Amino acid sequence: MTQTETRAPHTRAYVLHPDITSERRRRPAQHSLEEAVSLAAALPELELAGAEVVRLPKVAPGKLFGSGKVEELRERLAAAEVDLVLVDGPVTPVQQRNLEREWKVKLLDRTGLILEIFADRARTREGVLQVELAALSYQRTRLVRAWTHLERQRGGLGFVGGPGETQIEADRRAIDEQVTRIRRQLGKVVKTRELHRSARRKVPFPIVALVGYTNAGKSTLFNRMTGAEVMAKDMLFATLDPTMRGVVIPSGRKVILSDTVGFISDLPTQLVAAFRATLEEVLEADLILHVRDISHPETEEQAADVADILRALGVRRDVPQIEVWNKIDQVAGPAREALEVQAARTDGVRVISALTGEGVSELHADIETALAEERIERVVDLPFADGRRRAWLHEQGVVTAEEETEEGYRLNVRWTPRQEKAFREL
Repeated sequence: MTQTETRAPHTRAYVLHPDITSERRRRPAQHSLEEAVSLAAALPELELAGAEVVRLPKVAPGKLFGSGKVEELRERLAAAEVDLVLVDGPVTPVQQRNLEREWKVKLLDRTGLILEIFADRARTREGVLQVELAALSYQRTRLVRAWTHLERQRGGLGFVGGPGETQIEADRRAIDEQVTRIRRQLGKVVKTRELHRSARRKVPFPIVALVGYTNAGKSTLFNRMTGAEVMAKDMLFATLDPTMRGVVIPSGRKVILSDTVGFISDLPTQLVAAFRATLEEVLEADLILHVRDISHPETEEQAADVADILRALGVRRDVPQIEVWNKIDQVAGPAREALEVQAARTDGVRVISALTGEGVSELHADIETALAEERIERVVDLPFADGRRRAWLHEQGVVTAEEETEEGYRLNVRWTPRQEKAFREL
């Protein structure tokens, strides 16, 4: 659904988290349900009618839940006058169709819900196009044969389908044409952004990217550090498009601060791919601030999810990172003292409260220290046989240009003294 479409106000929604006992759990079901409820709360037109964990021994292929549970939920949903069911997990097209018929409601799975939020939040031209692309990819997988009263009519060789299949193929063609059109538009937008980025590279200001799990407080910190008014609300995915601002840190040095979309566990692959461009500013960063909600019961798991996505994006290993333990104002007593002691003993960690400003001036000092190591440009000549050192340079992400010569490779590199020393010792 695109931004331009209107949604009915005050849709009554019910959240279900299927807890499948035959699958290995990564996190407590109740925590997953709470996150799903927060996702639902991110859409203002939804009114939460209820939420529950549904324990299942295994997935029923046709309806996800067993027949008894389907009937029990049907009565509960009808009594609560529910219009929309949000299932926190994957639902196949067939399961979605069958459950919608049984319950007489609209159903969205986790991917569908996140797409709705993305559509609601995207602001820039690129963000809107990326949402549309992800939505079309998702819709293409939801085209289900709805035979109902139609019998399947097969052609002589078994390759020609009946009317249902013909319609599906027509729908697929229409979607594929839209995808091609959007990719073309995105190509133009990306070229424009690349020009802006090339211009930024010539400006001697380092880029500091804020990353973190959604709702960790990145936008609040961004606003405090820049004086900008990026939407900062206590809801998931409050920010979807990267916002960049110049900031002068207390030493007088200017940096460019970039706020990015929050990460989330089990983000469907097609959405990570669709939003890779939105997160490309992270790939350009000279310093990454990983903002964590240190008061959250699953802060460690959330940090692991962020690390996984950064790896998937291809963030260079040599880019320095500072872990910013945010929301310390929400932790009290011995627990707070323990966190402060732990942070003091750990390199690259700063405890702050973006809301109250506590620790932010110390964070500015950390940024200054992390960016102090200057990068030097060099030209390196390597023989064809020296593939190992050439691979190392590419792995470090320091190669800015490369050409083949008669004897081997000539590489333009931009590295820190530390990286140059490591290279010479290889």
